[in-house]
Amino acid sequence: MFSGIIEATGKIARAESRGGGVRLVVRVPGNLAGLAPGSSLAVNGTCLTVVEAAGDTLAFDAVGATMDRTLLGSLRSGARVNLERSLRLGSPVDGHLVTGHVDGVGTVVSRRPGEGAVWFGIEVPEELVPQIAPRGSVAVDGVSLTVASVRGRAFEVSIVPYTLDGTLFGEYAPGRRVHLETDVLAKYVQRALSKEEGTSLASLFPETRREI
Repeated sequence: MFSGIIEATGKIARAESRGGGVRLVVRVPGNLAGLAPGSSLAVNGTCLTVVEAAGDTLAFDAVGATMDRTLLGSLRSGARVNLERSLRLGSPVDGHLVTGHVDGVGTVVSRRPGEGAVWFGIEVPEELVPQIAPRGSVAVDGVSLTVASVRGRAFEVSIVPYTLDGTLFGEYAPGRRVHLETDVLAKYVQRALSKEEGTSLASLFPETRREI
């Protein structure tokens, strides 16, 4: 379990195809170097297990459903990634509870400055739309965010300078594909409402919609 508060960014040192999966070797900063094999680390919001640690690099294997649901297979040497260690019992949750299980891939459709922040519009897969609600939580490449507004298949978030500088958001532009994890509570609410045709979380909060 994670909180969506990115500790650092790292860089892909190597990406090696292995039997339908991929081994990612990530160069990490000093505060994350030396994590023991078996430790969990969220890489762009995807919970991965450290399989090897050497110097300032950590190695991970991604296979099966992880390859199907994420963009990890497309990462190449030099790509930057968001990193967060798993929570310990008693750790503060400054974002929201994030499982590290990516629900789908979204696409950045807009970027605009305003109100001291940078606003991003992100389009989501149709099946995730019912789980996105204004003022609700969502993780984008592992970053815990509050949904500002929802319109159709897109939602908007505002990114403050601190987050813009400390995560991958600084390099996002329209067309960028990103990992999405919806709030775990939203999944249960959607299931509870699933018998009511056309009901979604966003429809319960119409007063906070805005154009994207």
